[in-house]
Amino acid sequence: MLARLDAGEHVRDFKPEELQTLAAEVRHYLIDVLSLTGGHLAPNLGVVELSIALHRVFSTPQDKILFDVSHQCYVHKMLTGRVADMPGIRQFGGISGFCKRVESAHDAYGAGHAGTALSAGLGMAVARDLAGEDYHVAAVIGDGAFTCGTSLEALNNVASATKKFIIVLNDNEWSIDKNVGALARYFASLQETSAYTWLRDKTKRFIEGLVGKGAREQASKLVTAARTIINPLSFFREMGLNYYGPIDGHDVARVEKVLRIAAKQSEPVVLHIVTKKGMGYAPAMQNPTKFHGIGQYNVSDGSTKSAARLTYSEVFGRTLTRLATDDPQITAITAAMPGGTKLDIFREQFPKRFFDVGIAEEHAALFACGQAAQGLKPYLGVYSTFMQRAVDMIQHDAALQKLPVRFCMDRAGLSPDDGPTHHGLYDISMMRCIPDVVMMQPADEAEFVHMLTTMNSIEDRPSLIRYPRGAGEGVPLPDEPRCLPIGKAEVRQDGSDVALVALGNMNSLALQVAELLAAQGISCAHINARFIKPLDSDCLAAYAGKCRLVVTLEDHTIVGGFGSAVQEYVAEAGLGTPVMRCGWPDAFVPHGTLEHLRAMHGLTPETIARKITDKLAQ
Repeated sequence: MLARLDAGEHVRDFKPEELQTLAAEVRHYLIDVLSLTGGHLAPNLGVVELSIALHRVFSTPQDKILFDVSHQCYVHKMLTGRVADMPGIRQFGGISGFCKRVESAHDAYGAGHAGTALSAGLGMAVARDLAGEDYHVAAVIGDGAFTCGTSLEALNNVASATKKFIIVLNDNEWSIDKNVGALARYFASLQETSAYTWLRDKTKRFIEGLVGKGAREQASKLVTAARTIINPLSFFREMGLNYYGPIDGHDVARVEKVLRIAAKQSEPVVLHIVTKKGMGYAPAMQNPTKFHGIGQYNVSDGSTKSAARLTYSEVFGRTLTRLATDDPQITAITAAMPGGTKLDIFREQFPKRFFDVGIAEEHAALFACGQAAQGLKPYLGVYSTFMQRAVDMIQHDAALQKLPVRFCMDRAGLSPDDGPTHHGLYDISMMRCIPDVVMMQPADEAEFVHMLTTMNSIEDRPSLIRYPRGAGEGVPLPDEPRCLPIGKAEVRQDGSDVALVALGNMNSLALQVAELLAAQGISCAHINARFIKPLDSDCLAAYAGKCRLVVTLEDHTIVGGFGSAVQEYVAEAGLGTPVMRCGWPDAFVPHGTLEHLRAMHGLTPETIARKITDKLAQ
């Protein structure tokens, strides 16, 4: 059946009795392909029948189907002519693991972050209405993404903006980790509302049977009040949305039937679809967090290879847990990813001091500010690409009030396979301009421990630390962590011709560059910057004064990044030494392997060494 899809046959042409077989083939194919490429397995296994039903009812690209986050769009891609492309998903030159407008006309809206589908979909619906057109707009959003502020803001605006909009609530009780908070409990309660449907129909018949208009009006008011009390659907009703559900999301015929009903409505509707994350693959169903986004695995049992070295995330979780053992004021906060940030280690040891606020980074930052204002020491662990959403809170609430919140940005730098929506290449540019912050990046795991310890001692202003995805350098963790002097770099090697000023994980690259240049008789100083803000001006002045060239290396865009900060200082100090910045370009970097992308953008020892020698020869 996949071959039929690949040959151009549309899923609408399949017979109803063929759909369960098609769903089974899709699942087997996903499990096999992603075992080699890695990817978002569990979310896509959960939406197979839903995706089939959507494409049987709606005709893309004329009709618009939007996926919130869009990590669950693999089946959608297969149903829109990309079955043969799946073995290259998330590989360089291959299709993206998210919806991407330039990839296909069927991808109505690109995404990679939560909370986008309702607002963007509503915008499309309004554009349709203003143009006098009649296509459908359906936004598929997980229950976890409803905790995102933009989703709630959009929901508040739907009924006043359009009369034709379909919201598909894909309720699987998970975002990445298990969903938390009042909204998660609310959506769980919606699965227990058959009594409401019975009461609605029963009371309608009762009221219609009453004699006299006054009696009917009074009875109607009483029943409406009672229904509101017992009815958790009142949330959507008050928003002006018609609710259908809950519906078994793995009954493709049932989902298709309800979608067709929704498509005929003249008011915005919410379809509550209940699915199982990882459906059809036992390892993913048993451990949805692990299989939310996973690398290569063994199909037979779902096993993966153990990493030979600790990841930076694991070092973060372990170190913060150890610090909290001695300091009862330390708390840990994350936004829906205790597993990804490894704060689940902290949660296990200190459950009352751990807080998962759901997909709500802005709230997480403000929540941390409130804790800090009352003397606690909150550490907020969020991926760099998601911490972008909290920049206003870092500036307006933490820095302006000098609140010592500790912002810990995981996945800073390149996030190779996920691509531009997940690359943490912009945090320095966004945040180093904020006054009264300390910002740093460790060169290895041991220095990371020292920096986390340093953060704990900073009590008069916010501090930020950025660290990369994946394994560290293999350096043993220190037995006795120490506080680093704020704003002081580490000179790892003296030199007189070129000063290599490297930030974080680029220090290993700087060492290789220095060795290549030394073989040509060029003397290189190697400086581990440690601090982005404040800069070590004394160290920079000393080496810019005696070297012919200063070279900065960073796992960040060169626009407004660490190299820009160094260049600004050298120029303002009147030192006159040229500064060469090495980092990612002013462009969105695609997905691919780290090695390929670094080679593509000139971030290899050989290319950098050649550029340096060319510059010195000028």
